Amino acid sequence: MATEVLLPKQGNSVESCIILEWKKTEGDLVTSGEPIVEVETDKATFDVESTADGVLLSRLVGEGDDVPVLSPIAVIGEPGEKPAPTAAPAVSEAASPVTQAQSSGGGRRPAISPRARRLADQNGIDYTELTGSGPNGRIMVRDLQSGVAGAPQQAPAARPAEDAPYDEVPVTGIRKVIARRMHESLTSTAQLTMNAGADARRLLEYRAHLKISERSELQSISINDLVMFAVSRALTGFDEMNATFSDGVIRRYRSVDLGFAVDTERGLMVPVIKGADRLTLAQLAGDAHRLAEACMTMKAGPEDLSGGTFTVTNLGAFGIQSFTPVLDAPQVGILGVGAIEPKPVMVDGEPTFVPTLGLSLTINHQVVDGAPAARFLRGLAEAIADIDLTLAQ
Repeated sequence: MATEVLLPKQGNSVESCIILEWKKTEGDLVTSGEPIVEVETDKATFDVESTADGVLLSRLVGEGDDVPVLSPIAVIGEPGEKPAPTAAPAVSEAASPVTQAQSSGGGRRPAISPRARRLADQNGIDYTELTGSGPNGRIMVRDLQSGVAGAPQQAPAARPAEDAPYDEVPVTGIRKVIARRMHESLTSTAQLTMNAGADARRLLEYRAHLKISERSELQSISINDLVMFAVSRALTGFDEMNATFSDGVIRRYRSVDLGFAVDTERGLMVPVIKGADRLTLAQLAGDAHRLAEACMTMKAGPEDLSGGTFTVTNLGAFGIQSFTPVLDAPQVGILGVGAIEPKPVMVDGEPTFVPTLGLSLTINHQVVDGAPAARFLRGLAEAIADIDLTLAQ
């Protein structure tokens, strides 16, 4: 009996995935647990495995499609078995802009996957007479490759000339999903950012002490690790900041699951250090380094990238003193960490330059008022300024 393979759910915040590449073609033998297709969320890529032994009877979605989670994407069965008719899942128009578009002659153009359409547009291929081999007759890349020799040609799609002063870069894949999520964050929340500075003298002294430690695991601890440790402790006294807001409900968490931004070749990723408030500095730094490496090598799993209750993003290495971080909704707070710069302060009535760490806190003003947010930011600055005492608690 034929078995449908469903697109698995990847965390509570992931509603759909983009089909990147099929690893099996229809008619191939597959075994349970064998990867059959690679998909992508806004946070990571992963393989979807076959849930049965047999033959891949049908691929229900095409490469480039944005498919809702828990939708059927393939059918596995016995050799020669005819799969029962299965409705293809609803494909997001954002990722598949043309599937049944009107042609200039008033007729209907055939369904075509986004990747195949891009290939057709780039090579001036008229695909209206081709027969698609995908689900419901959808034209796939393989159909263009097999039919291109005899396919009627049309004028090439308009594109910048070689001497044009710009290049066009289509927004696709993970970049497109990140763009959507950032826009949704700004349009669905009331974001307010406040800036402060923290005396970084003891922070720098402690970091220098760690660098000459005899324990190798301490030598690699960074300024950002120390800041995240201070954040994890400061949040325990401000539960309104360690919270999420969605569907009209505020959830204040007892555990600090700390997200932190990682810049990768494929875009921004935010892994989560679970239970950061209960970890030692060495444990927190170890988890942060492991998760960052997993993101850089695209090996981070859904469990590594979900469940955050507060996020830290650091641009200090680029010399940025302050900025406006965008909330990772539904979280209600995100801390931007800037560079350490000398700032004038009064000491015993005399101006003195003190190394100061820039802090930028963005809150969702729908559920967090300015005063408690300011108190948290002040408390955090104090925790950083007295980092040795914070570590001793």
